[in-house]
Amino acid sequence: MSAPAAAPAADASAPDQTFLTDVLAGLSGDPKSLPCKYFYDAAGSRLFEAITALPEYYPTRIEAAIFRDQAEAIARFVGPGAVLIEFGSGNSEKSRVLLDACGEYVGALAAYVPQDISGPFLETVARRLRNEYPGLPVLPIIGDFTQPVTLPDLPPHRRRVGFFPGSTIGNFGPGAAAKVLRTFHDAVGPGGGLILGADLIKDGATLEAAYDDAAGVTAQFNRNLLTRINRELGADFPVDRFRHEARWNAEQSRVEMHLVADAPRTVTVAGRRFDFAEGESIHTENSYKFSRETLHALAAEAGFTIETIWTDPREQFAVAAMTAE
Repeated sequence: MSAPAAAPAADASAPDQTFLTDVLAGLSGDPKSLPCKYFYDAAGSRLFEAITALPEYYPTRIEAAIFRDQAEAIARFVGPGAVLIEFGSGNSEKSRVLLDACGEYVGALAAYVPQDISGPFLETVARRLRNEYPGLPVLPIIGDFTQPVTLPDLPPHRRRVGFFPGSTIGNFGPGAAAKVLRTFHDAVGPGGGLILGADLIKDGATLEAAYDDAAGVTAQFNRNLLTRINRELGADFPVDRFRHEARWNAEQSRVEMHLVADAPRTVTVAGRRFDFAEGESIHTENSYKFSRETLHALAAEAGFTIETIWTDPREQFAVAAMTAE
């Protein structure tokens, strides 16, 4: 579970066609599914921020601790005068740790390039960063990190280092994850670097609790996807009649999130009827977990060599520094 930038919300009278197409295709499948990228409307984004502060949800706070504890080593991997490219930057909060560390240990970066799909939001963040880091060129680019990256004019002959924290890579299946990393490889070029956050495999009880907290915030977050479909696509999901479930799939090394119908139901979306049996689920998200070995294999498939993996003392989360071949 990670927070890519939210797609712009659509009015129910003029639904976003891509959103509608994806929802109809997912609900027509067997099993039914919905793309997790649509979690993040305004309400979903607020709920996700609340999730990151929950005691059960360890990834955000453990990754932040790794960045604090390893700040000097990470800055030295980035190197003096490098260009830092953050893919799916959001509010750029995590990048501040690197910007500060580089300034303290190896000198100022040549530029910071945040990439996000929301242009107005991105420009607001860029203005704030320019005020906070005077003298640092902040060069925002609008785009989807799963697609080829078109970079702005950059200072020549500078090392490029990608930044992809938060274990967002876990939302992609193995083949898709390698494709995303190959896109990053193309952006940083041979000799460039990538700093990647990845959640590690651990006991199923800890993983399921992280995705099904006692306060029910993750359940609200999951069901909010149905609320969004009702609002933007004119659907009639009885939201409270779909139960949130988190399941650890050890064979696939992933936590799955599902919305499970409490009784036989028929739901209409844009005039299309979809029947649900009692106990039938909509699969809304996968969050893959990694071992050191699978991280090395993923990096190699995308043309990277891992130089260092930093973890917390209990090895629950990893920050990997890798170099593009």
